Amino acid sequence: MRHPPLQKGWIDQTHHRVELGDFQLENGQTVHDAFLSYVVHGNLDSKKPVVLGLTAIASTHHRLDFLTGSGLAIDPSRYTLIVIDAIGNGLSISPSNSKRQHGMTFPKFSIRDMVHSQKKALDQLKINKLYAVIGASMGGMQALQWAVSYPSLMERIVAMTPMAKTSAWAQILNETSRKILMSHPRWQSNDPECWNAWIPLMQMINSRTPQLWDKQLPRFDDVKNEIQNKTNSWQMQEFSPFDWIYQSLAYDLHDVGQTTGMNLDTEFALKQIKAQTLVLAPPLDLYNPAYCARWASQHIADCRFIEIDSEWGHQSASAADNACSVFLNNCIGQFLKN
Repeated sequence: MRHPPLQKGWIDQTHHRVELGDFQLENGQTVHDAFLSYVVHGNLDSKKPVVLGLTAIASTHHRLDFLTGSGLAIDPSRYTLIVIDAIGNGLSISPSNSKRQHGMTFPKFSIRDMVHSQKKALDQLKINKLYAVIGASMGGMQALQWAVSYPSLMERIVAMTPMAKTSAWAQILNETSRKILMSHPRWQSNDPECWNAWIPLMQMINSRTPQLWDKQLPRFDDVKNEIQNKTNSWQMQEFSPFDWIYQSLAYDLHDVGQTTGMNLDTEFALKQIKAQTLVLAPPLDLYNPAYCARWASQHIADCRFIEIDSEWGHQSASAADNACSVFLNNCIGQFLKN
């Protein structure tokens, strides 16, 4: 498995792998030689409540490291945390690492397929009860899907910056990002330059708010330097364009209302959630619009919505800003304890 270079704040944990064999997708196609990568914080053999952590788009199991550790929201002395890498992130089975279905020959998958594969992995690990499921961005979307697909399996859900149904705004951004990537003549060989225009769009325009960028980058030279810094940092991760294309397509087509038995009704699907739910989002999110998170929270029976008072936009649900990190650890920690 290709693991990106460790970044500040990441926890270096032993990697594990579950083999799923031939995994059938909800569209009827099959992913051959499927496997999922995961890490465990704590001990699965202990009697501590198990928390399932989920990954955001183009991210790995490190996405929730800012919530994990002694005295933090997910404290291994209190919980056992298992974080599973989603299909298509380059660590679990992906277009970039599949030997039999490489690149654009890989079958199209959905966020529900991610969730169903994770359920199969937990079955192999003999985990039949979860205390909580938690994720941010696409991880939050997976968390809501978990609660719809397996409503009796968990007690609590934490969804940061989620959407129950992907908005047209997010679809426009993702489609633009794919067109940008695929317009480069050497994108299929992962020429580092294929990311040059993608990075300002997907790591800057949609990730924070205009107000924050104005404060952080007062001069045009600052803007150019920040774009170059982010370009250098992202290229070091060696993320595959194939994987971005496939994960973003799954992102675009997501709707919990399309779950079997939900009658293509997003609101109806949310009303079937039994778990106590915490939804968090900032006032302005230029990727997953904040009104989507609020709307979802209004249709879940036992749900609390908390606004993240921040100008960090979509990145408010991350370690990017220390104040947000402290706030989220306090809110989520209390929710999990009560």
